[in-house]
Amino acid sequence: MIPLDTIIQGDCIKLLGSQLFPFADLVFADPPFNIGYQYDVYEDKKAYDEYYRWTRDWMSACKRILNPRGSFWIAIGAEYAAEVRFIGRELGLTLRNWVIWYYTFGQSTKRKFARSHTHLFYFTQDPVEFTFNDEAVRTFSDRERVYHDKRANPAGRIPDDVWTEFPRVCGTFGEREGWHPCQMPEPLLARIVRVCSNPGDVVFDPFSGSGTTAAAAKRLGRRYAGMDISADYVQNANARLAEIQPLGEIPPSENGLWPEEILDLLNTSYAEFALPTDRLHANPHLFERFVKRFHSRLHHSGVAGSYSPEDIWRQLETLRKKARLTKIRAHADEPAKIPIRTLP
Repeated sequence: MIPLDTIIQGDCIKLLGSQLFPFADLVFADPPFNIGYQYDVYEDKKAYDEYYRWTRDWMSACKRILNPRGSFWIAIGAEYAAEVRFIGRELGLTLRNWVIWYYTFGQSTKRKFARSHTHLFYFTQDPVEFTFNDEAVRTFSDRERVYHDKRANPAGRIPDDVWTEFPRVCGTFGEREGWHPCQMPEPLLARIVRVCSNPGDVVFDPFSGSGTTAAAAKRLGRRYAGMDISADYVQNANARLAEIQPLGEIPPSENGLWPEEILDLLNTSYAEFALPTDRLHANPHLFERFVKRFHSRLHHSGVAGSYSPEDIWRQLETLRKKARLTKIRAHADEPAKIPIRTLP
C-alpha cells in the first residue's frame, strides 16, 4: 500500500506497480520535461524513444491507481505536449481541457521566441462521471464586471482555458523553496485541487519535487501521497509539509485579526476575480457576489465558518494599505483596437 499523508522515495513506476487497488481521486503530475534541467539525481536528457516509453509507462501506472471518478492532470512543455495527448488517448483517458498556463519572466532566448507558457492536460478516468466543483473556481464575467448586464449568470463564470493569474515562482518570491530548480505556484495547484477533488479525497503526485501538490492538498483538507527519486527532495518536501496546517483546523480570527492562511486565500481569490477594490467598493451588487464566491472557496477548502461582508472588506483594505494585496492588471472596458494594415 502507498502510505498517505507523506512523500516517499522511489521510482513511481516501480512503486505503483505493487499497488493492488486504485486509491487516488486526483493525480497531478509535473514530470521532467526532457529539456536539460539540472536535477540532483535525474538526467533530464533522454533519447526521444526512451522518453516516450518512459512517459507512457508512468502515465499508465498513474491511470491504474486512479479511482473510477478520478481526474488526472499533467504539466508538460511544448516539446512533448503532443505525445502526452496521444498517450492519453491511447490509454483510454478522456481529455476535458487542454489548458495553457501563461506566465511572465520566461527564459530569455536569442534565436526563437521566449518560452512563456506550460501545457496543462486535464484528463478524467470516466467521460461522464467525475468531480468538477465549478462553484469553487467561478469568477466575474465581463457581463458583470464591465457591462453590468443583468443577464449575467449570478453564479459567475468558469475561467477560460488560458490561465494568466499565476506568475512563475521566481527566485525572489517568498514562496520559493531554494532547494528545487522547478517549483509550481501553490495557488495554481489550489485551483486544480478545489475543482477536481473534495475535502478528504486523496491527491497523488508521482513527481513530488518541491512538494507543492501535497502542500496545496494538505492546506485544503485533502489526504495526499507523493513520491520522488531524490532522497533530498523527499526530506525537504516532508519538512515543508510539516509546517502546514489545514485551513479547516486553523482557529478563527481573534480581535479582528484573520489567520495569515485565510488572508492568503482572500488575496489569491481577489487576484482571480480581477476586480480592483475601488470598483468593488463602488458596486455593492458586485461586492455581494464577491463575498458569496469567496465563501465558496472557503467551503471547498475545508473551512466550515464564514465571514461578514464588513469583515471581508476590512481585511481587503488592510492588505491594500500594507501593500500585500495582489495588483490587478488594468482591465479595459473595451478590447484594445490593434491597427491592421489593409491592402489598397
